[in-house]
Amino acid sequence: MAIVQPIEPTSDGRRRLSLRSPIGRAPIDEITVMNAGEVQEAIARAREAQRLWGARSPEERARIVGRALDVLLRRQEDVIATVRRETGKTRVDALAIEIISSCDFINYWTGRAPKDLADEKRKMHGYLKPLRKLVIQYQPLGVVGVITPWNGPFVLSMNACVQALLAGNAVLLKPSEVTPRSGGLAGEILIEAGVPEGVIQVLHGDGETGAALVSGGVDKIAFTGSVATGRKIAVACAEQLIPYTLELGGKDPMIVCEDANLERAAAGAVYLSMFNTGQVCLAVERVYAVESIADALIEKIREKVEALRYGPGDDTDLGAIFWDRQLEIIDRQVQDAREKGAKVLTGGKPALTDEGLFYPPTLLTDVTHDMDVMREETFGPVLAVMRVKDEDEAIRLANDSKYGLSASVFTTDDDKALRIARQLVSGTVMQNDAATIYGVPEAPFGGRKHSGVGQVNGQQGVRSYAYAHPVVLDRWKLDREDIWFPLTERTTKTLEKTIEIAFSRPLRRLMR
Repeated sequence: MAIVQPIEPTSDGRRRLSLRSPIGRAPIDEITVMNAGEVQEAIARAREAQRLWGARSPEERARIVGRALDVLLRRQEDVIATVRRETGKTRVDALAIEIISSCDFINYWTGRAPKDLADEKRKMHGYLKPLRKLVIQYQPLGVVGVITPWNGPFVLSMNACVQALLAGNAVLLKPSEVTPRSGGLAGEILIEAGVPEGVIQVLHGDGETGAALVSGGVDKIAFTGSVATGRKIAVACAEQLIPYTLELGGKDPMIVCEDANLERAAAGAVYLSMFNTGQVCLAVERVYAVESIADALIEKIREKVEALRYGPGDDTDLGAIFWDRQLEIIDRQVQDAREKGAKVLTGGKPALTDEGLFYPPTLLTDVTHDMDVMREETFGPVLAVMRVKDEDEAIRLANDSKYGLSASVFTTDDDKALRIARQLVSGTVMQNDAATIYGVPEAPFGGRKHSGVGQVNGQQGVRSYAYAHPVVLDRWKLDREDIWFPLTERTTKTLEKTIEIAFSRPLRRLMR
C-alpha cells in the first residue's frame, strides 16, 4: 500500500497525510484527516438519511444497489488503476481479488438479500402451535460504521457496504488511510448507482478518524484489520452496548496428507501463500507435510517458487509489498527463523531498489514452532513447510496457534477431509484449496480465537446488519386467556392438566 507521511496541516489546523507509491516511491496523493467533529456531523447526516432509506422495501433497495454492478463494469479500469497505484499489486491480482469478487458480491447479494430480509414465518412448537403465530421481521440497525484494510481495499469495502445498505442501514465507510481512494471508490460507485446522499459516506483519515467513528454513537461496527485494533474496537463497542464484527489476522495451516495429489498440493501451496504478494489474511502460511511425501512435495514447491517472477510491471507474478512497515515484519520473521535453524531454500532477503518495496518469494524448511514465522502472522510472500509424522501430529500443530481464521486439507478422500476438518479449530476449512472461502458468499465466514468475532457472508451475515424482531400474533382473538386474572380453581386445574398431558412420555416428541 502507499507509504504515508504527515505533511503541513491545513490553515485551520487539520492534519494532512501524503501518500507515495510502493513502486517507485513517487508522490501519488494527499488526504486531510477528518476529525471527531466532522465524524459527528457525518453520523448526524447518516441518521437523518437512513429513515427514508430504511423505509424502502428490500426489493427497492436491491434495485438501486444492483445498479452498482453496471457502474463498476463501466469503471473497472479506473478501479484497477487506483488500486495498483496505491498498492503495487499486479493486474491479475487486481482483477481476481478486487473486480471479479466485487461483481459477484453485488450480483449475489442484490438477488439474495430481499429473500433473507423478508418477513419470515416460523412454526411454533407444541402447545403454543394452535394458539400463536410467529413472524420475524428484519429491521435495519440504523447507522453502520465499516472500517476496511489496505490489502483488499476495494472488495472488502464493497462487500460490507452492499450488505449493510441492503439491510436498510446508512453506512459510514472509513477506508485505510494508505489506500484511501481504492476503498473510497466503493462508496463513490454506490452513490453513482443511485444510493441517496447521506446514506453512504466516505470518511478519510487515520486512527483518529476510526476512533471517532467507533465511539461516535453508531449502531454497529464492521471492522477488518489487525488484532490489536480489533481489541480496542471490541472494548469501545462493549462500553456502548452495540454489536460488532471483527475479521482479524490469520496464520492459516495447510495439511498435506499421504494420499494428496502432490502436483496440486505444491501448486496450491505456492499460489495460495503468495497471491496478492502474500498479503491476505487467508493466505497459507504454514504447511504440514506427512513425512512419507514431504521430500517430494518440498522439491515440487521449491521448483515452483524459484520460477516466480516479482517486481514492477505487468509481466510479473508478484507485485510490491504494499506497506513499508510490513516489509520490516516479513524480513524480521525470516531472519529469526534462519537464526533458529530454518533452511532458506530460496529468497530470504528484501530486494529494496529505487523501483519500490519488494520481497522475493521465499521458501523455508526445517521450521519449528518456536520461530516467529510459525507463530505470528507474516503477511508476505513467505512459505514455511514442516515435516510431521502423521495426520494426527499435523492436526495438533495446526491447532497450536493463537489464530483460527481458516485451514486447508489436501487429500483425495472426502471422508478424511471431513474428519480432519472436524478436529481443526478454525473459522473455515477447504479441501484441496484455501483462501478463496471469502469469495463463497453462501458460506458464513469468520475467525475463531484471535482471528475475530462474528461472521460475515452467509444468510446470517447479511442478517447481522439487521435486528431479528419477533412478532407473536394471536391466532384466535379470544376475550381473555385462561391464565389471566381473576385466578380460579379452574386455572390451577387447567395448568396441571396441561403439564400432565403435554409432557407425558407419549406426547413429549410431539411437543417439540
